[in-house]
Amino acid sequence: MYLRKGPGPRVVTLPDGRQLTRADLPPRGTTRWVARRKAMVVMGVESGLITLEEAIEWYELSEEEYAGWAAAVSAHGTEGLKTTLIQQYRQS
Repeated sequence: MYLRKGPGPRVVTLPDGRQLTRADLPPRGTTRWVARRKAMVVMGVESGLITLEEAIEWYELSEEEYAGWAAAVSAHGTEGLKTTLIQQYRQS
């Protein structure tokens, strides 16, 4: 079996000790976004597993959309990405 090595690391260790691989990221072209998948993309970019440009291309995001996800994760964690709680977090 031949494994093709792409650019960048294959595995990164997150601050909490968990390991994140490219296989853990949502599939390219994902259109149904839940909080967990959004958080995985943000963790992948912030840890250096993928670049912001790759994330924007793979998931057809805008820079503003990604920036909103990243801000929500840094301020409120994964819970901040849930669409049912957006109004609650915006009011505080």
